[in-house]
Amino acid sequence: MDFVKRLDNAKRAMDDADYILIGAGAGFSAAAGIEYSGKRFEDNFQDFIEKYGVQDMYSATFYPYATQEEKWAHWIRHVYVNRYSVGKTKLYGQLLELVRDKDYFVLTTNVEHQFWINGFDDKRIFATQGDYGLMQCEKACHNKLYSNEELVFDAMDKIEDCRIPSDLVPKCPVCGGNMEINVRKDNFFVEDEKWHQMYNNYSNYLKRVDGKIVFLELGVGFNTPVIIRYPFEQMTHDNPNTTLIRLNRSYPDAIPQNKDKTIGFDEEISEIFDYWLSRF
Repeated sequence: MDFVKRLDNAKRAMDDADYILIGAGAGFSAAAGIEYSGKRFEDNFQDFIEKYGVQDMYSATFYPYATQEEKWAHWIRHVYVNRYSVGKTKLYGQLLELVRDKDYFVLTTNVEHQFWINGFDDKRIFATQGDYGLMQCEKACHNKLYSNEELVFDAMDKIEDCRIPSDLVPKCPVCGGNMEINVRKDNFFVEDEKWHQMYNNYSNYLKRVDGKIVFLELGVGFNTPVIIRYPFEQMTHDNPNTTLIRLNRSYPDAIPQNKDKTIGFDEEISEIFDYWLSRF
């Protein structure tokens, strides 16, 4: 099916839908300009590239830094660049315009806080994998999260030779151990009260769906497909009044069982959103 026909069919499905469930992955943030490699990475992490040989922002988060001073120098730079300095982005704002008048919900693996920054309803967001703006005990000795905003802005201009001063290294206020950014990477990830509220909001949304639903899948690949991609495919298969709209530069195709219920795009998301918004 040609591009314009797919665009029109997808827009019609969204217009006719009673519910729109958004699934947003890393590819959506990259399309919005929050890229973890290339020039943006090189412009912001040249010192880390030269010292550690890291290849991109994502893999740099798994580098075995020898000291807490080095680890937190990296995280402070990383969080500042991707969480605090970005501000609103055009693509996230356009998405809100597309769904603002619909009964929507957002399921996302992204951790840059962009849905909140761009004005999506807090009660309609489930960020399953954490938030760059929050810290936790490295060993999850207690179930509480802490803002890192003050630390990040205080330490950003104090990074020297890829280290921060020892007195700025955060420590757990309960056990005195090391702290970690609240992103899911091991079994110590803290799911606090807010996380469980988001989970319950998502569960309740699915329970009350009774009508036509569009699954709008944005930039979801195969890093953690069990969170968004596979459930969306299963729900599309199981429900008759369903359309799956998949925007993905690398993996836009439907599974065979959902071929007639899926509209796939491997074109630029910005081009697609511009067209849809012009059709209001």
